[in-house]
Amino acid sequence: MDALLSRVIEAHGGLDRWKTFSTLTARITYGGPFWEFKGHPEFVGTELVEANLQDERIRHVQESTGRTTEFDLKANRVTVTGPDGTVIEQLDDPRATFAGYTPETPWSLAQIAYFRSYATWHYLVEPYVFTWPGVEAHEVEPWIENGETWRVLSVTFPESIHTHNTTQLYYFDDAGLLRRMDYQPDVNGRTPVAHYIRAHQTVDGIPVSSKRHIHTRNEDRTPDLSWLPIELDLSDITIR
Repeated sequence: MDALLSRVIEAHGGLDRWKTFSTLTARITYGGPFWEFKGHPEFVGTELVEANLQDERIRHVQESTGRTTEFDLKANRVTVTGPDGTVIEQLDDPRATFAGYTPETPWSLAQIAYFRSYATWHYLVEPYVFTWPGVEAHEVEPWIENGETWRVLSVTFPESIHTHNTTQLYYFDDAGLLRRMDYQPDVNGRTPVAHYIRAHQTVDGIPVSSKRHIHTRNEDRTPDLSWLPIELDLSDITIR
């Protein structure tokens, strides 16, 4: 295992402990203009989220309406149901439906549910997922930002794991905590993103990223902080 990855995993409770966990639950409030821009302003708000920690599977329940979205990678399906269990929209092989899309292309209900599902799952399972079969991680040149030096892990994911794009960068501080991630979502025309972690909560001794600000990224890797397309705030976090 890469030395930086080993340091990060230990800072997050250790690999053996993560292998014993089954789920992470949280109340997540999503904000920002991105959701309305994609045609779904109702995706701003609070969701009760349950993420499986051993398979790519996640469930969101909208707190205000009871609407549920579920993504199961093994089934390769995203399903949106009403509070009474009625299927509102279902999409098989959702990734394939984004072919040819640009950042301006609006999304269907199932498509935006898929995007939020796979993205949130990753945010909750990282860095443990970096140790999964087929994932390659190695340290690259450090990054200096606002007087701080962050060690950087380049992570390449196999096709068997759905994420924003194949290779992403993760920036860690001296304590081994995640401070930033860089990626270019394939589903959104590969818009460059600088994703910041602004706060952590410690849950049973494990640090969990609890406040996330997602900005676009300039060609020189600096963030565009002039606007905030997406933000996430996590509370009531449990790991079991």
